[in-house]
Amino acid sequence: MNDSQEAVSLAGEAYVILRERILRGELAIGKVISRRKIATELGMSMLPVSEALQRLEFEGLLESRPRAGTRVKIPTEEGVRGHYVVREALEVQAAKLFAEVATAQERSELQRLAARVDALSAQPDGDRFLYLTLHEKLHHRIAEGAHCQPLCDAIEKNQVLASTWLCVPCPAPSHEQPRRHQDLADALVSSDPKAAAEAMRRHINNALKNTLSRLESYFQIREADGATFTRSLKKQAKLAQAAQSPSRRSGTIKN
Repeated sequence: MNDSQEAVSLAGEAYVILRERILRGELAIGKVISRRKIATELGMSMLPVSEALQRLEFEGLLESRPRAGTRVKIPTEEGVRGHYVVREALEVQAAKLFAEVATAQERSELQRLAARVDALSAQPDGDRFLYLTLHEKLHHRIAEGAHCQPLCDAIEKNQVLASTWLCVPCPAPSHEQPRRHQDLADALVSSDPKAAAEAMRRHINNALKNTLSRLESYFQIREADGATFTRSLKKQAKLAQAAQSPSRRSGTIKN
């Protein structure tokens, strides 16, 4: 029993560490994952690491192929568009409910959090992981303010995958102080469900456009090399270049 509990604990620890590395972009999109290397690095056996990777694959952060291995998932354009169809359905409903039932404290907190998210997004060299954390928290607060726990749970699960895509900087910088999230928050605290729903719909559609632009090079890589998980250093370098080319690094965080 103690061995079983320890294995579960180690698997949970490995999961948290690997998930954070993916969300930070330290394990970039397309990066091949070596179970043995991770186990050695974390000082664990293969079993808890394998369980952690299976959990991350179930959440859509990783993908595996027989005799090919496991890698950080490279999205398809179809998959991204489908993700945002689901996201729009969930979050538009959450926005309507928030406008109807959120407390005064929840509305005030949402506006403060939106200002912080927009301020971080305007910093070209800002802490991307902090931005991702606060951005996820913002949308989670909207769901919580809707006071519908199943909806809140669904939004939280949906948000995780999109966070990995935000690790890739936008291809073009923005010189304007963004107010995307503040404008959204203003609409949600107005107590007008229709206006809140429309504001969220615009916000999600804008996020989709930015995400498609951000991931364009990965769609091309997926189409050209999607059937194999290459360990070739040359092709691994190609993925790294797509993620970190100067033209992309210079962009502000946008979603």
